[in-house]
This record gives sequence, structure tokens and C-alpha cells, in this order.
Amino acid sequence: MNPTHLAGIHAVQAALDHSPEKIRQAWIDGQRQDARMKPVLDALSALGIAQEKVDRKKLDRLADGKNHQGIVIAVELPAMRSEDALQQAVEALKEPAFFLVLDQVQDPHNLGACLRSADAFGVHGVIVTKDNAAGITPTVCKVASGAVETVPVYQVTNLARSLRWLKEQGIWVAGSAGEAEQSLYAADLDRPLALVMGAEGSGMRHLTRQHCDFLVKIPMVGQVESLNVSVAAGVMLYEAFRQRH
Repeated sequence: MNPTHLAGIHAVQAALDHSPEKIRQAWIDGQRQDARMKPVLDALSALGIAQEKVDRKKLDRLADGKNHQGIVIAVELPAMRSEDALQQAVEALKEPAFFLVLDQVQDPHNLGACLRSADAFGVHGVIVTKDNAAGITPTVCKVASGAVETVPVYQVTNLARSLRWLKEQGIWVAGSAGEAEQSLYAADLDRPLALVMGAEGSGMRHLTRQHCDFLVKIPMVGQVESLNVSVAAGVMLYEAFRQRH
């Protein structure tokens, strides 16, 4: 696996907090000496991570245009898991399944936020599509605040086929749709469950919707027609978590 560059003090601190063993190297602005940088450099030194002092031009290249604040590190990002790994994980579960399915969600900020909610509410894994979808990137890692290390992300090539297989294993597939008749709060979510969220703007694809056992909506009273997908996922996951506990 090729290392990925993370730039900026916050991104480096997040890596130190959640996956220090994945950090391979650090490049530091040789001209920068300030209080904000010192604890980060001390932490890198304590881990025995090599630090190379370089000029700003090299940091600009390593950061690929991002605001690096004088520091860039090389890290090994967690790998996406396969369909085979998903099947093995489902078969090994000792408790009712709880999965979040994202149908072509493309914004890495949304994926990161969904992973953070998935970690908070005990989701066994997040299933994403191989095409037209965000994968694990430095942005996802930063937004997820460590959840990429705790929540497996399974990448599938044919989502409809994967949903059919989940249903064969006794897992109910619930889709989130604003036009659904059933309220989220009236639905029985205390069962083996895969909760499907549609893409930004377009929602679930028609074929994905066809593979849902039932659809639910979040009742709202405001003038906005829909919530951001990661916000909606957080609301849905919490209600399932509440019912299950």
C-alpha cells in the first residue's frame, strides 16, 4: 500500500491520536519555530518517526496545494474491504447485524461524517459502491476523527446483488426516502438491519430502492425538503440504536 500525504497541524494531530502506527515519515518547514508545532513534533519524536526539514516549495508539492501549515506526513490509510470480507463478517456475527449502506455517496466529507456516526452507534460496517462513490481519502480520515480505524468499509461492485445476499442472510433492508409513507419512528428497527442512504441530491437509485424491504422517512416541519445525507444517516442510525438498546 502506497503512503498518502496528510497536511496541516490538525490532520497530523488526528493521525497521532488515532493511528500513530500508520505514520511513516514527516516533513517539516525548517524555518518555522512556534508553540503550536512543538507538541506535534515532540509526539513524532517520541514515536521515533523520521523528520526531514525542507523548504516551503517542497512542502507545497507534498501537500498538493493544501494548506500544510509547515508540516506534511506520510501515512498508510486503512484499506477498503472486499465483498468476500463482508460475507465473512456477516457470517461471523454473534449479534443482530447492523450495517449502513451508502448508494453512490460521493462527497468525502459525508462519508467521513457517516463513519463517525457509524462508530458512535455500533454499526458493524459501512457498505459503499465501487463506482461513483467516495473511498477512504485523507479528507475522509480527517472528518471521521478516527472512525476509519474502528468501522470497516466494504466496497461492492454490484450493490443490488449485495443487498439480495444480505436479505438471504435474514437481514432486513430499510431504505431512506423522503416520500416514504412510514415514519422512521413508527418502523421496527430492532432486527438484523441494513440501512440504505441515497446519494447527495439524487437519492437512492431505482434498482436499489427495489431491493429494500421497506422505506422510511424522517418527519420534518421546516421548509427544507431534505437533510444532508450524513445528517440524515446520523438521525436514522440513532433511532435504530435507541430501539436496539
